[in-house]
Amino acid sequence: MMERKIRLRTVNAEITCSLCKGYLIDATTITECLHTFCKSCIVKFLEENTTCPKCKEVIHQSYPLNYISFDRTMQDIVYKLVPNLQEKEYKRQVEFCKKKGIPFPQNNTTESSKSYEPSSNNTEPQSNEDKDYHRSDEQVNVCLECKGQLKTLKRKFLRLSSHATISQLKKFIALKIYNNQSKYKDVDILCNEEILGKDHTLKFVQVTRWRSKDTPLLLHYRPQITSL
Repeated sequence: MMERKIRLRTVNAEITCSLCKGYLIDATTITECLHTFCKSCIVKFLEENTTCPKCKEVIHQSYPLNYISFDRTMQDIVYKLVPNLQEKEYKRQVEFCKKKGIPFPQNNTTESSKSYEPSSNNTEPQSNEDKDYHRSDEQVNVCLECKGQLKTLKRKFLRLSSHATISQLKKFIALKIYNNQSKYKDVDILCNEEILGKDHTLKFVQVTRWRSKDTPLLLHYRPQITSL
């Protein structure tokens, strides 16, 4: 069977962000219309708008940021099609952190670059002593308050990696109050009375919901709405 080669320019329209006109980085898809953009581009756009910038469909009148999610498949396709893009993005992040004088997180700052690591001849397995368990990540101080007919956590103040997701936090709460991590879907987590999406990271919540407020980031948990 003959292989058919195609020119990159023939698929450029499918793998570029219509907001910045560059190749997709941290490809993020709107769940309502399935249009995809760079994460930083669409988050910035939705801070002032409630419609898709491409088709103008209303995403949500009040909380459009709850209806976007990281598209791992699309990002993998972009990195496979565009030579050296992932490596260049990794180096760009390192250079940015160096210029700003901030530490570069060991597991990288963006979703799409987590799978990339510079090549190394050292193939020895990493010992437990070398692992920092995300301690080198940017940290977020969180206060978890009970709202509803659930047990109050004995330890409500937490210091967590900014990369931790709401889904992971729900599993932690389910383990503490139900002694069963698999019941995390029975829990809602809210910020400013708004239910947070399961894929939101704490950094994303802090920037979009708690930007001008003092720490800690105040989150409430309650029984999932269908369980009330």
